[in-house]
Amino acid sequence: MAQTPIREQTRAVVRSLLARTALELFATKGYAHTTVDEVAAAAGVSRRTLFNYFRNKEDLALSGLSEQGDLIAARFAERPADEDPWASLRAAFQVLEEIEITAEHRLEMVTLLFGNDSLRAGHLEKQARWRDLLAPLIEPRLPDSDRRAFEARAIAAATIICLQAATEEWMLLGGKVDLFDLYDTAVHAVRRLP
Repeated sequence: MAQTPIREQTRAVVRSLLARTALELFATKGYAHTTVDEVAAAAGVSRRTLFNYFRNKEDLALSGLSEQGDLIAARFAERPADEDPWASLRAAFQVLEEIEITAEHRLEMVTLLFGNDSLRAGHLEKQARWRDLLAPLIEPRLPDSDRRAFEARAIAAATIICLQAATEEWMLLGGKVDLFDLYDTAVHAVRRLP
C-alpha cells in the first residue's frame, strides 16, 4: 500500500489547523464578524498563506464537510455487502459522532451552519457531493434493474436529507437529545410512506 507523501500529509495537517482556528473564531465572534485577516493572524500565517489552502471564508467554514463525506463513504464501503443499504448508511453516519468535539462546540458549529444562508447553501452543496460518493456504493447492493442507479441516488439523497433534518431538529432542541434517535425517526417516517 502506497504511503501518502509527507508534503501532502503536512498540507492536510495545516489545512485542518487553519479550519479549526477559523471555526473557533466563528463560534466566538460570529461568522459575519470574523474576517479572514483575523483568522490568518490567530493561526499565525499570512492572508496569502491562508488563501493557498482555502478559496474564501465560506470554504474555510465548510472545509470539514468534504472530509466527513470521504469518511462516511469509506465507512459504508467497510460494511457487509449483504447488509441493507439503509442500515449501512446509518452505521456509516456514526463517523460524525466520532469527531472529537465537545457537545457545546458541536452545537455552536451546527448553529453557525444553519444560521447563515450562505453557509447553509454551501452545506447543502457539500452534502450533494456525499450523495455522489455514496450512490455508486449503494447501487451494487440493490436488485438488478434498469433504474438501479437512480434508486441508489434516491436512497443516498433521502438518508442525507434525513440526517440534515435530524441535525436541524437537534440544534433547535439545544443539543439535548440524541442526534441518531432523531435520524431514526426521520428515516422511519420516509420509509413508511405508501
